[in-house]
Amino acid sequence: MKPHHTSWTDAAAQLDAEDALASYSELFAFPQRNGKPVAYFCGNSLGLQPLRTETLVSEELDDWRRYGVEGHFQSRRPWYSYHRWFAEPLAKLVGALPHEVVAMNTLTVNLHLMMTSFYRPTPKRHAILCAGGEFPSDRYAIESQIRLHGFDPATSMIEIAPREGASTLTTEDVLEAIRTRGHETALVLFSGVHFYTGQFFDIASITKAAHDAGAMAGFDLAHAVGNVQMHLHEWDADFAVWCSYKYLNAGPGAVAGLYVHERYADRAELPRLAGWWGNDEATRFSMAHSFVPSHGADGWQLSNAQVLPLAALMASLEIFDRAGMERISTKRDLLTGFLERLLLEVIGDRSWIRIITPSDPQQRGAQLSVHFDRNGREIFEQLIAHGVIVDWRTPSVIRMAPAPLYTSFADVVRLATTLETLLSAHE
Repeated sequence: MKPHHTSWTDAAAQLDAEDALASYSELFAFPQRNGKPVAYFCGNSLGLQPLRTETLVSEELDDWRRYGVEGHFQSRRPWYSYHRWFAEPLAKLVGALPHEVVAMNTLTVNLHLMMTSFYRPTPKRHAILCAGGEFPSDRYAIESQIRLHGFDPATSMIEIAPREGASTLTTEDVLEAIRTRGHETALVLFSGVHFYTGQFFDIASITKAAHDAGAMAGFDLAHAVGNVQMHLHEWDADFAVWCSYKYLNAGPGAVAGLYVHERYADRAELPRLAGWWGNDEATRFSMAHSFVPSHGADGWQLSNAQVLPLAALMASLEIFDRAGMERISTKRDLLTGFLERLLLEVIGDRSWIRIITPSDPQQRGAQLSVHFDRNGREIFEQLIAHGVIVDWRTPSVIRMAPAPLYTSFADVVRLATTLETLLSAHE
């Protein structure tokens, strides 16, 4: 073992011994590779399965078998009101009031629903302003919404690119773009955390700038929810959407969620794509022909709760509720900082490798994106073969996400030592 490996191992052992969340890894199932658990750094793509998931899903299957349709009211967690269970825990995660959030649909469906209500372009104010290089699904949604309203994405989609030579945007870059183009912007739509770079954007400042310019402010929190602390209500965001299969560990294709600020809680006149579960509960089954939206975010629901996948989300939210985002955030910063330190030592004077995620802990979550000028894909595949599960993003980035609920400091050492060995073979 190399001398610095010993110091890394000793430091990791000390940090793991002091970690208040160390035992939480025992609540998750780890894939096996080469006869032992993997070191899992891919929670920003798909989180690990909580062990309690199987129990909670099985309970719903048991109640379905036992009660049939009467399970809507007779099951241990009645399906008719099932979605309400998620309001409190989700509100804590995003910094909202319980009636401002709801678990439903999938992320892009929710994004379209929100843009239907909050992207209301006019001939003079028709643009959607966003970060450059956003995730394809968001781009597709933005472009299709612009075309749906009769505009051209070439002129109505404003993408902000980093300055020359930079990998990420500064807050001032974003605010200056809003000040400059705000007069033609109907909606400012940003990630909470950028999927490629791992940058955590200043949601409060972006929201204020958008509102000052007369535009709406919405956010895609796919890589932010369960990762970074947020205060959406306090920050005054108009809406937000997220998925639940990344840091929220709810499984592939999991039920997503959305947030709508309470100032819209009873705005029945807002345009929306309506469904029966969004109708006021008092008249939901009256077969009336006029839609009366429920109070708050519930008014954007389309259909009744997807009970089986929501049970999987419940298993994870129970863990988040016990751990608390403050403790999760504290460990996240320690873990990510430890990983950054070791990566910088491994990279050394290799100029063809660099970390593009901001080094300021306030501008990132549990992710470091490492850019490779060459051999990146090959090194990624070799890491996987060695049981270190990371994520590749075209054209040139390996993303490494040390999720605080199940990643240990010893896992970080395993990643760093494996990467160092692989890089040596490419010299």
